[in-house]
Amino acid sequence: MPTTRLHTSAGCTLQEAGTDWDAIRVTRSTGLTVMEILGSRCGAVVDDPVTTSLYFFVRVGTAEVWDVDTTRPLGEGSTVTIPPTRRTEGPGPHWRMCPGEDRWLTDADALKAALEDGLASPRPRLGAEHFG
Repeated sequence: MPTTRLHTSAGCTLQEAGTDWDAIRVTRSTGLTVMEILGSRCGAVVDDPVTTSLYFFVRVGTAEVWDVDTTRPLGEGSTVTIPPTRRTEGPGPHWRMCPGEDRWLTDADALKAALEDGLASPRPRLGAEHFG
């Protein structure tokens, strides 16, 4: 079954998980820490300011076996709002990490490890005041 793409008024599309990818939803604060931990291993990430969540994309089937506290796996039967290509600012959903031809998916094992590390010992984020 092909992915359903329903257009929203903001130019976003509502896409079904479980066909091309599954997604893992995390809180924005946790997601930002996880992105720092993953570094160049991080795939595409959508930032949805309405739900204050980040969405990481993983291989299809991951949602069925995913079991990490404070996260929500989204597989078949779930949808994710996908912003237009290269929209990196709101209002509305936007890319925190833009997808590339080979950069949609984050390795599920690496994501799980980064989540466990990030949840165990949150890293302080440096603000502008630290750069004097």
